Amino acid sequence: MAKKLEITELDQYLFGQGTHYDIYKKMGAHPTKRGRWEGVFFAVWAPNAQEVSVIGDFNNWDTQACPMKKVGPIGIWELFVPKAKVGDLYKFYIVGMHGEKLYKCDPFGNQAELRPGTASRVANIGDYKWKDNVWMSKRKDFDEKVSPMAIYEVHPGSWRKHPVESEDETGFYNYREFAHELAKYVKEMGYTHVELIGIAEHPFDGSWGYQVTGYYAPTSRYGTPQDFKYMVDYLHRHKIGVILDWVPAHFPKDAHGLANFDGTAVYEHEDPRQGEHPDWGTKIYNYGRPEVKNFLIANALFWVEECHVDGLRVDAVASMLYLDYGKKDGQWVANKYGGNQNLEAIEFFKHLNSILLGRNKGTVMIAEESTAWPKVTAHPEDDGLGFSLKWNMGWMNDFLEYMKLDPYFRKYNHNKMTFSMTYAYSEKYVLVLSHDEVVHLKCSMLNKMPGFLDDKFKNLKAGYTFMLGHPGKKLLFMGQDFGQLQEWSEARELDWYLLGEENHSDLQSYVKELLKIYRKYPALYATDNDPQGFEWINADDGDRSIFSFVRKSPTGRNNLLFVCNFTPVERLDYRVGVPKKKMYRQILNEKGALEPKENVYKAEASECDNHPYSFAYPLPAYGIAVFVY
Repeated sequence: MAKKLEITELDQYLFGQGTHYDIYKKMGAHPTKRGRWEGVFFAVWAPNAQEVSVIGDFNNWDTQACPMKKVGPIGIWELFVPKAKVGDLYKFYIVGMHGEKLYKCDPFGNQAELRPGTASRVANIGDYKWKDNVWMSKRKDFDEKVSPMAIYEVHPGSWRKHPVESEDETGFYNYREFAHELAKYVKEMGYTHVELIGIAEHPFDGSWGYQVTGYYAPTSRYGTPQDFKYMVDYLHRHKIGVILDWVPAHFPKDAHGLANFDGTAVYEHEDPRQGEHPDWGTKIYNYGRPEVKNFLIANALFWVEECHVDGLRVDAVASMLYLDYGKKDGQWVANKYGGNQNLEAIEFFKHLNSILLGRNKGTVMIAEESTAWPKVTAHPEDDGLGFSLKWNMGWMNDFLEYMKLDPYFRKYNHNKMTFSMTYAYSEKYVLVLSHDEVVHLKCSMLNKMPGFLDDKFKNLKAGYTFMLGHPGKKLLFMGQDFGQLQEWSEARELDWYLLGEENHSDLQSYVKELLKIYRKYPALYATDNDPQGFEWINADDGDRSIFSFVRKSPTGRNNLLFVCNFTPVERLDYRVGVPKKKMYRQILNEKGALEPKENVYKAEASECDNHPYSFAYPLPAYGIAVFVY
């Protein structure tokens, strides 16, 4: 049991300044002891409430049984409830400023009732014994700028499911069994990290976890907070990094959630032009209010410091940065300079990233930012937002538009594959093929490809190889590494049975080989942010739709030459220019890995592709060649 808990004047001062970074250790519900009584300490921020009481299993949900005491002017209410215990369901009963009677779940609660229930549940988050000390020690030396990052994006509820035999069952894996199955798969494939979506508690499965009601609670769909910590711990012990999707951009209007928390706009802006997203039907946080900023920053720290998560992918950053995002004229309010930049959100990001990355060396903050906002990954001292990495949405859009085309038309769209190199070093990027690209009639990755089924697999192999060679960390959504045929749905598991078919298992083996090459050769990750690490051999071969380029390692040894043919036309004597008169050993073709002693080509002094040396070799239809030199 923890020592006696109470909200001190210092707690109130720091919370009011927006700098109480471990406020979650005081707010919420915490099992503790007072004298000879064991019970639970409750604390909630409801600045404009007339009355607050805590109701739950321990008092038969009686609104008069446990009135809370308001401590200080900032509006925090507290109460110690003897005999309340871990596992009890509870809510806060709030009489609002205008007499509203509100029943709210705990904003800082660490566990929630399984939906459709909406109560919070008392949990003891501090009693987990971590075993990942080796990982946590080594993490301090991790540097995403020069380290490999091949991220497997996963929605736990639909990755795999148990057979469901009755309406009461969900089929969900518990965090613990999910950890074992996921670690086995990720290790076998060769990904370095997993990115988990839909972890923070949310009421509606169909939101995929992007409309959060329990920011401090791992969703009870898959188990307890201890089960969640076990999952992170287990993945760490198998040398797999864990990134969570995190949603500080907006929150839903559900009656039990943050919206209109004490009868007034507490977490959101009061003016709907500032406080609501018309397109999403959600509320926008008031980033200028110190306590709200504190709630979010402490939450990011909670996941990283309390739950040992290695980084956060921050959702919908653009919607936070632009005051007019998704809004028409008259639906938004300009900043004090008359512009559309959200100055408070900019300051929030600088504060958040400085604190989190400063306190937790080796962790990452990744921005899903879909515009050309400058300096997303620059340091706040250099007027940047301070993120570690940014999703490369421009590359993704151009790449997918090109890959969808019939090969005949690709020659007219050659620049879609080369344009991204004109801005590749403006930010530190992750190349992403995420869940957003394989839902809502967008088709799975395989079914985006043109042609008959056999052509689709060949196209996808060529596309994935090009992605491997292009500068930037990598992210691929689950199911796309074995050629999932259906679009993703959160309601069903992946079509694992497809691996019984040769072309699907062959694609999976090919992706496994790509990931093996990626981790083996520093040329593919250590120079992602160095313009000297990439060189086009021929960026202009549009008529044949062939791309050739080099990735250079920091040491100058084990450089890699890529050639990708995006048409079904065979080139029996394809000649490629090269920068040095060396031996070029082919390590990969469209069928997979090659024996190291075979397929060696000697460059000769024969000018090609504006390079002084070259060699020729057979390049098949949709042919792929990766050479090491």
